[in-house]
Amino acid sequence: MKPLDITQNICGIDDSVMPYIGKAMKFADMRICSEMTEQGYKLSRTQIVMLKVLHQQGALPQNDLAFLTERDKTSLTRLINTMEKKNLVARIPNPDDKRINMVHLTTNGEKLFAEVRPIMKRIISEMQQGLSESDISTVKKAMEIIQDNCIKKLQ
Repeated sequence: MKPLDITQNICGIDDSVMPYIGKAMKFADMRICSEMTEQGYKLSRTQIVMLKVLHQQGALPQNDLAFLTERDKTSLTRLINTMEKKNLVARIPNPDDKRINMVHLTTNGEKLFAEVRPIMKRIISEMQQGLSESDISTVKKAMEIIQDNCIKKLQ
């Protein structure tokens, strides 16, 4: 078997936006993680998203949270376990149906979200530096179209 020549444009992938989307997210994750560490916070982008969703939506059943954060149930459970150990969220059985766990933001989680929110705003602003409002609008529209195209094929 001959080794793969990584300089070849296999299946036209290199001509698509996909490598740029993947790399942009990877670098964004690295940038956020680095900045949070520098500021003294041990938080991943995923944990910040969870804090944001719970801050905006209030307590949610785990299933709804999995859908909103676009995570499978197993990875969401690991994420919640990690955040519970940090006293950022709490799982509380639904009073109407004890089989359903409601995930709540703790007081500590609310406080932490309030602290990291301005840091996130600054990071996002720095990442979008050099982009006009029109550029940002175009990127958002393109990403929505790609998401919709993916969703159509998944249904």
